[in-house]
Amino acid sequence: MLGPTAHTDSFTRDKLPPLNEWPEINLDGFDYPEYLNAGVELTDKMVEQGFGDNTALIGNGRQRTYKELADWTNRIAHALVEDYGIKPGNRVLIRSANNPAMVACWLAATKAGAVVVNTMPMLRAGELGQIVDKAEIEFALCDTRLMDELVACAKDSKFLKKVIGFDGTANHDAELDRIALTKSVKFEAVKTGRDDVALLGFTSGTTGSPKATMHFHRDLLIIADGYAKEVLNVTPDDVFVGSPPLAFTFGLGGLAIFPLRFGATATLLEKASPPNMIEIIETYKATVCFTAPTAYRVMLSAMEDGADLSSLRAAVSAGETLPAPVYEAWMAKTGKPMLDGIGATEMLHIFISNRFGDSHPACTGRPVGGYEAKIVDHDMNEVPVGTVGRLAVRGPTGCRYLDDVRQAVYVRDGWNLTGDAFFVDENGYYHFAARNDDMIVSSGYNIAGPEVEAALLSHEAVAECAVIGAPDEDRGTIVQAHIVLADGFHPTPEMAKQLQDHVKATIAPFKYPRSVVFIETLPKTATGKIQRFRLKQEMSA
Repeated sequence: MLGPTAHTDSFTRDKLPPLNEWPEINLDGFDYPEYLNAGVELTDKMVEQGFGDNTALIGNGRQRTYKELADWTNRIAHALVEDYGIKPGNRVLIRSANNPAMVACWLAATKAGAVVVNTMPMLRAGELGQIVDKAEIEFALCDTRLMDELVACAKDSKFLKKVIGFDGTANHDAELDRIALTKSVKFEAVKTGRDDVALLGFTSGTTGSPKATMHFHRDLLIIADGYAKEVLNVTPDDVFVGSPPLAFTFGLGGLAIFPLRFGATATLLEKASPPNMIEIIETYKATVCFTAPTAYRVMLSAMEDGADLSSLRAAVSAGETLPAPVYEAWMAKTGKPMLDGIGATEMLHIFISNRFGDSHPACTGRPVGGYEAKIVDHDMNEVPVGTVGRLAVRGPTGCRYLDDVRQAVYVRDGWNLTGDAFFVDENGYYHFAARNDDMIVSSGYNIAGPEVEAALLSHEAVAECAVIGAPDEDRGTIVQAHIVLADGFHPTPEMAKQLQDHVKATIAPFKYPRSVVFIETLPKTATGKIQRFRLKQEMSA
């Protein structure tokens, strides 16, 4: 089933799950040659196709064309192979914020046949150590501004032998950059197989030991040739902007693979706050934005104050459920739909999405081309239309954990179980209810936290909110709302009652939050996901 490999270090192929534990993979319509290097496809092949003078990357005060990116990555690849001895199949960790140098290092290591592990700047030595141990990583490329934690990790690591500094700014003034500048701009990339592992994506927000998802060279192109082509209709005129870290597959797809696959432009922000994204959109007339609903709420407010975001043709929301009030406000303000979608690190990117001309509030949409989905119970039986159950999906990408017993939990009967509770309506549209572990059972009622959040967000006093289940002696669990109030509103018992009454009037009264906690800010991940588990921990402490 697996094609040829160029990996002389066979670690990743050896650590793939047994074939009987894989999900069913449907590659119809995704035909690639046996030998394929994603790094070449996104750089040198784009130059060959006539995109050499197009702007590929913008960031840290510099713009780089596709020709410059191809040359830059070839020089780095020479250095990695000739000066550092990186062999095909070696794992290479990259530590950096979102900037062009990080993209160049990822592409160069991919050209050299390495298996890349992108990591976030906020990770500390202990967390990096878990990743290094799991993937047995010998080499790391690190923005020189972020060396401390990685050097500390290397000191105690039996695997990590070499930490190589690169300059994440526009100065090219670090060890790797200086060596690369002496190299040729022509590089004979490693002839990797389409089924060679190219990327290890470590899942975010997991408890216990980290899970690494294994993605092939072909997978990196499938998400562009599927979702980005079919749903986003990407053209060379597009300019991408967004907040997700490149360390997450959502960010790597949306801010690197998608634009580079089609000759478009990626703008990269080390600090992707909503004000910084607004500035980029206005300056470069960005057309496609990837971020979370919380950031879109800030953008809506900025438009009220005069920000010009009219260049955006596609606002993609993922990583956190999109509340209907945010969708409706965006539609009313811009006349353009917000494209809600759901993806997973295990699946690499978005597999169910709304479309232009076919989008609805409080709806995640239909499966992306090549994917199929169904809603099942705990025994994998399909449940009736309109019934909330577990989302099962399969298609051209799927979960392959690196040497992990949890493979048998995520994949059952050839289907990927994403951990999300959904229902499908009579027209075949999929609707998110909650993460499976975020369903609140109160006095025998099943209550989906996101539905209560959407009701609260439709009140003018609520800027942000998160709903969790809180222990209760009488009811087992009650709905508890943590609310950030909008400017001009005050956290009083009267306000709490007003919001409770509003929810009762908006959705079934039994779903209202019996406990209201006013809070200054909600805990979030780097991608803007609300960390409800931290609220639960704080309430039980």
